[in-house]
Amino acid sequence: MFSKFTSILQHAVEALAPSLPLQEDFVYHWKAITHYYIETSDDKAPVTDTNIPSHLDQMLGILLQEEREREFGVTGPCMEYLLHHKILETLYTLGKADCPPGMRQQVLVFYTKLLGRIQQPLLPHINVHRPVQKLIRLCGEVLATPTENEEIQFLCIVCAKLKQNPYLVNFFLENKLKSLASKGTADVISEDTSKGQGQDSLSTDTGQSCQPEELSGATGLEHAELDDEPPHQLDDLSTSLDNLTVTSLPEATVIRPNQDYNLVNSLLNLTRSPDGRIAVKACEGLMLLVSLPEPAAARCLTQSTCLCELLTDRLASLYKALPQSVDPLDIETVEAINWGLDSYSHKEDASAFPGKRALISFLSWFDYCDQLIKEAQKTAAVALAKAVHERFFIGVMEPQLMQTSEMGILTSTALLHRIVRQVTSDVLLQEMVFFILGEQREPETLAEISRHPLRHRLIEHCDHISDEISIMTLRMFEHLLQKPNEHILYNLVLRNLQERNYTEYKPVCPEDKDVVENGLIAGAVDLEEDPLFTDISPDNTLSNQEWLSSSPPATPDHPKNDGKTEVHKIVNSFLCLVPDEAKSSYHVEGTGYDTYLRDAHRQPYDVNLQVTSVLSRLSLFPHPHIHEYLLDPYVNLASGCRSLFSVIVRVVGDLMVRIQRIQDFTPKLLLVRKRLLGLEPEGPIIDHITLLEGVIVLEEFCKELAAIAFVKYHASSTP
Repeated sequence: MFSKFTSILQHAVEALAPSLPLQEDFVYHWKAITHYYIETSDDKAPVTDTNIPSHLDQMLGILLQEEREREFGVTGPCMEYLLHHKILETLYTLGKADCPPGMRQQVLVFYTKLLGRIQQPLLPHINVHRPVQKLIRLCGEVLATPTENEEIQFLCIVCAKLKQNPYLVNFFLENKLKSLASKGTADVISEDTSKGQGQDSLSTDTGQSCQPEELSGATGLEHAELDDEPPHQLDDLSTSLDNLTVTSLPEATVIRPNQDYNLVNSLLNLTRSPDGRIAVKACEGLMLLVSLPEPAAARCLTQSTCLCELLTDRLASLYKALPQSVDPLDIETVEAINWGLDSYSHKEDASAFPGKRALISFLSWFDYCDQLIKEAQKTAAVALAKAVHERFFIGVMEPQLMQTSEMGILTSTALLHRIVRQVTSDVLLQEMVFFILGEQREPETLAEISRHPLRHRLIEHCDHISDEISIMTLRMFEHLLQKPNEHILYNLVLRNLQERNYTEYKPVCPEDKDVVENGLIAGAVDLEEDPLFTDISPDNTLSNQEWLSSSPPATPDHPKNDGKTEVHKIVNSFLCLVPDEAKSSYHVEGTGYDTYLRDAHRQPYDVNLQVTSVLSRLSLFPHPHIHEYLLDPYVNLASGCRSLFSVIVRVVGDLMVRIQRIQDFTPKLLLVRKRLLGLEPEGPIIDHITLLEGVIVLEEFCKELAAIAFVKYHASSTP
């Protein structure tokens, strides 16, 4: 009560006293703070019961007023006083000791407001960035402390300042502590030593000489700033601050690993905070730091901090926390994930399912890793993505994908499918592609299976005994093919088509008048130059990329296709594949070829079987070899080779034999089509339903391929 009365009385005196020049006023408030440590005998009282918070506020207000009254960039006497007398160093010592209790919070707030509100650049000053660096080390040491909120605010304002002036990050990169073993002693390295090394490394950056300080006497509070104080008061203050140093938190006796980049390490600690708001702010701070363009900072961030380990270890632990089996539909349909908005209440969710909380947490953290890598400086992004590849994809996901349990395969494939859909970072996508497919680009051989067994296993799963696994794996490949990455299509398809070994070359008769010297028919259009194969509908994410319209030169044994086949012949070939007696679309309005033609520019995509979806996706790519192999019915196939058209011909032949055995085939086929379209209510089970649905799928697929061929031709012909 008495201290509160004293505070009120002091405010009244200050209000009635004549206004002092700013510098005198500033010095007055600072000396009032230092006198507290000389005069007080009760160091247990909380700081809020003292005048210290008020004096700090007054000092900050004076500095802001001084800056407003001067031209930008001109340092006033109050700021000069703060810098010259190392006030921030002294405040750091008081905050570290947290004396009186709550002082650390006051110091953090003062630093935060000073850096955030003062417009002139302060961090280049050694008497600012050095104590700021020391204060950073205190942040995140202990989780769930009363000062966590102030710690994260302080760290984030430092990050924001570095974002404005990235070169300043060099002031916060410290030399590694030398190995204790190399010194032949087990003595603990004190904080003073680390300070000295850090300051030595900064001397060239700042152009100032900054020798290691000895923590003696006033510990950052120079005698010069109290020249007018009596000698006994100087001794008392010196002793007081000495005692604070001795009784402070035992930070000086702890050797932190990776001490080079303490700003990152402190933020990493706070990402583990039980307070979600604190953790998100720490993640935002890291996002700022990884995006800094300074190469030295990027190297330090990935080589001398635990960032890579934190990202991947948390991904692994969240993945392992998922239930052994999760409904693939739940994995696919769970709401869009945003790492910063990961707030989920199981009680409020009417569509909750077992493991939803764990699934959202995993997908949310994966989204954060993805966005972090997307924003990161190039070398940092590569290092982070490779860490995710090695420590999470290979270390955690691959064993799950390679297991033999059908339920485990289905769940792990569904999770892989989800993150394939979710990834947006090009660098992380590249590492994910290498994980799934490997880096091989030469034509496939049986011996190559062992080089990347996961790729082979996933392709095998496309024809798994479990339809669910087959469909989920095909869906994963389909979404993979939609990603803007050249290696996907090349590794899966083009590597096996580049020599065009699926064709059989038969020399044309020499008497043919149309033969020219290079073996091609006169007037034929080279596939490489035909505009038919150089563009596609604008919805294709891979359109207009040069790699799609280029292909290897033809070998002497396999000259280039003449490309003369007219598009209407190709269209009619696919439309006529299914005989009229097996067709049903013309009986139902709105299901003819014209419907696919209208939809082809968007996605000729609406078919029931997932395999036809993948084949349709492949057919859309404008590479000449893909077009020839999948969409040219007239390609001259080599012995033993199959094309898409030849396979469909065989399927249709088998189909026509089977439908002869089905009584009332046509009305049953029509009824099934209407039910699939929702035009007829469900009724009694129809015999041979699987075969009838297959006939409808085949008819629709042939119409879709015809539409794709037509649209590819006209899309390339339209300027």
